[in-house]
Amino acid sequence: MDDSHARHLLRIALDEARAGLAEGGIPIGAALYGADGGLLGRGRNRRVQGGDPSAHAETEAFRAAGRQRSYRGTTMVTTLSPCWYCSGLVRQFGISRVVVGEARTFRGGHDWLAAHGVEVLVLDDPECAALMRDFVREHPALWNEDIGDD
Repeated sequence: MDDSHARHLLRIALDEARAGLAEGGIPIGAALYGADGGLLGRGRNRRVQGGDPSAHAETEAFRAAGRQRSYRGTTMVTTLSPCWYCSGLVRQFGISRVVVGEARTFRGGHDWLAAHGVEVLVLDDPECAALMRDFVREHPALWNEDIGDD
C-alpha cells in the first residue's frame, strides 16, 4: 500500500479519534477496510465513555464491521500503534495489514505483527502525534491507566 493511499484511509480513524476526545475519552481511532478497499467498520477508544476496558479503537472498528467470512486482505488503520491486545486481534483473525498513524507516543505490537507476516506501514503522521502528545500532557493519569502503567 502506498503512503498516499494510507493517509487517505487514515482520515476516518482521525475523525474517530477526534470524536472520542470530544466525548471525554482517549483520542484513538481506527477503521477496518475490506480487501476491496471498502469501509467495513470504524471505531474509537470508548474505555472511558462506556466503562469498558476492552473497548479499544481497533476492537470497536472490528465489532462494527460485523462477522466476515475471512479477514484475508483486510486493512486495520489506527491512529496509534496497536497495543498487545489489539495486535493479538489482528493476528487471531488474520488481518493482512495495519496502517499506524504514529508510534512516537506509544510503541505497541506493530514490530511483532510485522515479524509474523502482517504488512505494517507506520506513517508518523504529525496530526496523530500532536493529538496524542496534547492528550498525554493534559491527562497523564488517564493515559497511564489506558496503557496499564501505574
